[in-house]
Amino acid sequence: MRITKFGHACVRIEHGDTTVVVDPGVFTDPVALTGADAVLITHEHMDHFEESRLRAALEADPALRVWTNTAVAAQLEGVAQRVTAVGEGDAFELGGLGVSVHGEWHAVIHPDMPQVRNIGFLFDGRLFHPGDAFTVPPHTVDTLLLPLAAPWTKVSEVVDYVREAGPHRAVPIHEAVLSPAGFAVHSRLVGPDGPGTGAELAVLGDGESLELG
Repeated sequence: MRITKFGHACVRIEHGDTTVVVDPGVFTDPVALTGADAVLITHEHMDHFEESRLRAALEADPALRVWTNTAVAAQLEGVAQRVTAVGEGDAFELGGLGVSVHGEWHAVIHPDMPQVRNIGFLFDGRLFHPGDAFTVPPHTVDTLLLPLAAPWTKVSEVVDYVREAGPHRAVPIHEAVLSPAGFAVHSRLVGPDGPGTGAELAVLGDGESLELG
C-alpha cells in the first residue's frame, strides 16, 4: 500500500490496481482525483468536501464512485446512484482493499456550534483516517493519519490521541491552518521534542508518498 499526501486532509491510497482518494477539499489540488476509482469523504466541511470539484470528477469519469456519510450523500443529488452512504460499523471492499467505518460525530468546535456527522475510514486494518475527530480505531494500526491542527484541537490533545490510539506511525494531516513556522512547532511537539507519543512521526509534504508495505 502506498499513500500520497495531496494537501491538508487529502490522502491518495494506492493498493494493487485500486486508487482511493480521501477528503479532497478546497485545499487539495484537483489532480488528486485523476485516475481514482473511489472517493471517500469523512464529513461535509469545505476543507474535506468540495462539491463542484467532486461533481466535475464524477462527470469526467463515469466509473468513479463515492462513499461518505448521510449528510454529504444528501448534497449529491443527481448522482445518488454513484454514492453509497455508510456509517459506524459498516464495511465494504474497493478492489480487494477492505474498508471499515468508525465514528459518528465531528469533534466539538464550540458548544454553541452544532456538531456535524463525521466518519473515519480504516483501510486494510492498518491505515486509519479519522476525519475531524479523535476517533480511536478498533485495534492498534500501523499508520494513523493525524489531524495536527484545527479550530477544535490543541497540541496536548493531539499527543494524548496518538498515545490512546497507539499506532506504530503517525502521519500529520490537516495542517493548512498553520503557517510554516506553526507547522514546525506543532510537529516538533508531537514528535521528538514533545512529551512523547510512542509512535514514529513521518512528515509528508504535498505530493510526497510513503510505502506502507
